[in-house]
Amino acid sequence: MTPWLSIVGLGEDGLDGLAPAARALVDNAEVIVGGARHLALVGETAARTHAWDSPLKKTVELLAGYEGRRVCVLATGDPMAHGVGVTLMRRFGREAAVVLPGVSAFALARARLGWPLAETVQLTLHGRPLDLVNAHLTPGQKLLILSEDRATPGKVARRLVEAGFGASPIHVLCRMGGPRERRFSGTASDGVADAVDDLNTLAVELVAEPGAAVLPRAPGLPDDAFRHDGQMTKREVRAVTLAALQPMPGQRLWDVGAGCGSVAIEWMRAADRASAIAVERHAGRRALMAENAAALGAPGLAVVAGSAPGALDGLDAPDAVFIGGGVTADGVAGACWDALPRGGRLVANAVTLESEHVLAAARRRHGGELVRIAISRAEPVGGLTGWRPQMPVTQWRAVKP
Repeated sequence: MTPWLSIVGLGEDGLDGLAPAARALVDNAEVIVGGARHLALVGETAARTHAWDSPLKKTVELLAGYEGRRVCVLATGDPMAHGVGVTLMRRFGREAAVVLPGVSAFALARARLGWPLAETVQLTLHGRPLDLVNAHLTPGQKLLILSEDRATPGKVARRLVEAGFGASPIHVLCRMGGPRERRFSGTASDGVADAVDDLNTLAVELVAEPGAAVLPRAPGLPDDAFRHDGQMTKREVRAVTLAALQPMPGQRLWDVGAGCGSVAIEWMRAADRASAIAVERHAGRRALMAENAAALGAPGLAVVAGSAPGALDGLDAPDAVFIGGGVTADGVAGACWDALPRGGRLVANAVTLESEHVLAAARRRHGGELVRIAISRAEPVGGLTGWRPQMPVTQWRAVKP
């Protein structure tokens, strides 16, 4: 298949900054699509031009009508770095398009600040919730953030102050690579200048102030990091549970009987691009779950109302399943097992004799192992200290052959 669609990364230096091959694709295009800023940089052209509609998918479907003609889509910098190139490749396929990237905003920001690639986390808040930042608030981390608009830097600065990172240096890099490039620098506590441009990239060096609640991405967050009504997988058991579930980049978890969502949220924090679907029948717990997901940097958690197995119908297939509640309901364990692909992991926890019986039967049917987890914590006993045991947890863990 001969590519009919070209996706060209355009910088603030306009057409003069393009390599000859990229310039030829623009000059010879019959149709050019881009943002208003991109089309202004191109200037007068014999091609038919289209600015992006809102929502974006309207223009994507418009492009489908031009298949077979010479279509050039203009993007900012690297179209495959959180750019429109990702959307177009998914819609039309790799063989339909050729991508000629420009220099990404991330690369330009690193060059301006002297930051090595390996020492940065690169995020976008363009069309995404600010709560994504919350998952990365650890001292010494360098964040590069693509802004939605000129309001984004101020929102990020306020979030850092609220989280106890107000001393963090923050740089707002505007219109990089062009004649109007500017930089504003200060700390999050200083706030951000009102004069920043809509086209800006943030660079943040995270510095925790005394008393800041610093939460690692390793599983086993303190119980008080979550809002809950008492129905949650406690810290030590949660860490063991996540280790058995084995979070991996890009994989999806079903958290069945999710309670306050602690396992699903820690799954998403533990691996890049990991996603989770949390199934919970109690409305109050679903509300707590949504609050916890936002506060802990997992706003993409999908919350499903209902009880398994019925609520599982039609969900995107999982790579791993955790059954934290409702395992005694008829068909829950079997439905979860059947939904797994080969190599998928299933972990279920039980604290009652009835639920232990279900897990023992599941082990006989599907294999795996049963583990008893017993935790005791030192607590006051009169004027002394003694061990107070928690309810033991029986865990079934299995990998689908």
